Amino acid sequence: MDILITHIKTLVQVSDTPPAFRAGQDMSELPVINDAYLYIKGGRIGGYGPMSGLEPFRKQLGTRKLREINATGRMVFPCWCDAHTHLVYPASREMEYVDKIRGLSYEDIAKRGGGILNSAARTAVVSEEELFEDAMPRLEEIARYGTGAVEIKSGYGLTTESELKMLRVIRRLKERSPLTIRATFLGAHSIPMEYRGRQHEYVDLVINEMIPLVASEGLADFIDVFCDKGFFTVEDTERMLMAGLKYGLVPKIHANELDYSGGIQTGVKYGALSVDHLEYTGDAEIEALKGSGTMPTILPGAAFFLGMPPAPARKMIDAGLPLALASDFNPGSSPSGNMQLIISMGCIQYRMLPEEAINAATLNGACAMGLEQELGTITVGKMANVFITREMPSIAFFPYYYGSNRVETVILNGKVIRPTGR
Repeated sequence: MDILITHIKTLVQVSDTPPAFRAGQDMSELPVINDAYLYIKGGRIGGYGPMSGLEPFRKQLGTRKLREINATGRMVFPCWCDAHTHLVYPASREMEYVDKIRGLSYEDIAKRGGGILNSAARTAVVSEEELFEDAMPRLEEIARYGTGAVEIKSGYGLTTESELKMLRVIRRLKERSPLTIRATFLGAHSIPMEYRGRQHEYVDLVINEMIPLVASEGLADFIDVFCDKGFFTVEDTERMLMAGLKYGLVPKIHANELDYSGGIQTGVKYGALSVDHLEYTGDAEIEALKGSGTMPTILPGAAFFLGMPPAPARKMIDAGLPLALASDFNPGSSPSGNMQLIISMGCIQYRMLPEEAINAATLNGACAMGLEQELGTITVGKMANVFITREMPSIAFFPYYYGSNRVETVILNGKVIRPTGR
């Protein structure tokens, strides 16, 4: 049934002809309509405007059956587009969390077989069904916080069998969940212990065995590599990206989380859709990103959880770059997919304006997944992935009032998945 939302206090991120992304000063632009209506038809945005124009619009609709929602005092946003997660995983890792409190670093834990290798060992012994049953509630949870599109990576397999298992789970999630999901093959998430000292052989395995099998089953949209200190070199990364491109896998890169790794420049060189993390981003990296078409994506949850210096978001925006925000939802370094919290962190820790953070989590997040033509703004013809807030005095209240869920109703593909309760 079509939906008509009326008396919307503020309809946010409205655009008749939206750009592919917003960058630099334009990130502070957030078009809105106050006292608005929104019409959803057949799972798509069918129309919108000020309430003063509702009656003429109703006449155009004729006697069509509608579900009407009165949003008095509430705002409507396009759903968040979370462009970097690892939410398919076999178990939590809270003991490593305690180790971090005791002073061990991310690298210390990884060297002794913890971190990614811990999750990989557990992935090897659980079934595809168990992974699926664990992941589905996480998808439902992030939807309740307003996420309507999400990228999910493999990478807790590190063997051909386990990587394929994870990607098949992601495919099942795509089929069962109302969220829009993009899958990323991340066989190069870490170097297995048995390949330490001969990691070129593991890179060969990724190139010669994993990538062809992933592609033959159509399991992934993207290929990702952890190009950073203690993980994969620029040379390793280039080899794997070139192999992925031959099979139609668009590059994404974990870059510059732990050091100046060359990952950002490598991502730009190979036309990566996004480069993610970016704690170590200097003038050379910013210059490489300018005009590149690669979306810089920062992950505040990981930097916060690991106690790392934040990426220089303010410097990047002031230099004219676009930015996306994503959750990095994973069991080891960012065990939360709450994009509302990520937006608050963007404002508090990264000095982003509320409008900039919202652009980063909607339109720019969609662009970081190649979904900017379908999602990220309230635009006629785009998918009807929107949410209705609880009553709020202003847009800035969203990141200001952190810690509680400000989303009341979620609509995905034109269907209400969380009733208003009113």
